[in-house]
Amino acid sequence: MKRFIFTAAALAAATFAHAADDSFEFNGYARGGASFNYNKDNNVKGGLTLGGDLQKYRLGNEGDTGLEVYVGKSFDAGNGVKYKFGYMPNKWGSSNVGTVQAFGEISGLAVAPEAKFWIGQRRLRVQDVHIVDHFLMNSGEYQGAGVLDLKVAGTKVGVTLSSGDTFDTKLNAGTSANKLNVDVGGITTNPGGTVRVLLTAVNTSGFGTNGGHGVSLVHNQKDFITPGLTNSVFLQTSSGLARITGEFANLTATAPAATYGTKTNRIVDAIHWQSGAFGGQALVGYQTSKNEHTAVTTTDTTLGGRMSYAFTSNFKLLAEAGVTSRKFDNGAPKQQLNKFTIAPTLSTGGDFWSRPELRFYVTRANWNDAAASANLSSFGSSSNTSATKLQSQTLAGVQFEMWW
Repeated sequence: MKRFIFTAAALAAATFAHAADDSFEFNGYARGGASFNYNKDNNVKGGLTLGGDLQKYRLGNEGDTGLEVYVGKSFDAGNGVKYKFGYMPNKWGSSNVGTVQAFGEISGLAVAPEAKFWIGQRRLRVQDVHIVDHFLMNSGEYQGAGVLDLKVAGTKVGVTLSSGDTFDTKLNAGTSANKLNVDVGGITTNPGGTVRVLLTAVNTSGFGTNGGHGVSLVHNQKDFITPGLTNSVFLQTSSGLARITGEFANLTATAPAATYGTKTNRIVDAIHWQSGAFGGQALVGYQTSKNEHTAVTTTDTTLGGRMSYAFTSNFKLLAEAGVTSRKFDNGAPKQQLNKFTIAPTLSTGGDFWSRPELRFYVTRANWNDAAASANLSSFGSSSNTSATKLQSQTLAGVQFEMWW
C-alpha cells in the first residue's frame, strides 16, 4: 500500500509539473464505493454471473474497487525520430500493486515513418462492450515486442510477438509459450462501415494441450438505421490454448499438464446510441466452448442492455437489465440468471459516456436451482454449503466511476 500511495503521489506531482507539456501523457481509470446491502454470510457484494465472457452486467454488480494509472513521456531525437517510455501500475481490491504496462517505443524511422516499434509489456486492447466490462478483441498484456500503425495497402497493421510471461506472473517450470498477433484495421466495406481483423497463433509446450489459433472479425457501422446509432457485429473462433479474444488461455495452473485447450465460437451483436437525452448500449451474444479433454460443450447466451436518460446536464437515471443462461451437452441442467439495476446518477454531463459518475444503485437478481448448485461457494449459498441455497439477492450501494 505504501508503494501504491507513493506511486500515485509521484504521478500526480508529475502531472502538474508537465501540465503544459504535450509530450507528457497521463490517463487512467478508477472505481470504488460502499455496499450497504449484500450477502453478508459469503461477503458477496457483486460479481453475479454464470461465468460466461459476456454475462456479468456490471452496473451495480461489480463489488470491487481499484485504480490504474498510465504515465508516458515522449522525447524528440531530431530528424523526425521520437522515442517514448510508458508505465502503468494498478491496484485492485486486496491484491498487491501490479504492472500492467512498462515499455519503450521508437517512431519516425525512415523505413516506416508512421509506425511505432516497441519492446516491453504493453496493453493492446482492440474493442470492448462496456456494459459487460469485456474486451472481445484483445492481444493482452504480456512481455514481448511489436509494431503498431504500420500502413499496408490502405490499412493499419499491428504485429505483436508475446511470451507467456508478465512482469507479475511467470510461467511454470517445464512450460513455454509464445504468441503472434496480427491486427488489421481500417478496412472500409461500405459508407460508414469498417472491418477490423485480429489473428492469433499460439505455440506452447508442457501443457495438456499445446498450440492453438484464433480469428476475430468485427464490423462497425456508424449511423446504423438512424443517425447516432452504431452497430458492431463480432464473428470469432479459436482453438487450443489461444483464447477467443486474442490472448493466451490461462497458463498458470499449478498442474500445467492438466491444462487443456478449448474450441470456441462466438457471435455478438452490440449497439450504442445517443439521441438527445436518451443514450444506451445493448447486446445479444451466443458462444459455444468445447473442452478438448472432456469433449463437453458449454453454451452461453446473453441478452441485455443499459439505458441512460439525462433529466439535466448533471443528473441522469441509469437502468440495466440482463438475461443470461449456461447449458451443457452432458445432461447437466440448464443454468439461468436474471439481473436488473436502477441507478440515479450525478455526472459531469448528460451523455451515456460522460464521466465521472457518482451513482446510488439497487440491483435485484434471481437464478434457478441449477445456477445456485453451480455457485455454492459464492452467490448460490448463504453459508458456503448446499444446505441453504439462495435463488435471489438484492444489492444496494454507492459507486463512483471515472476515466481521464
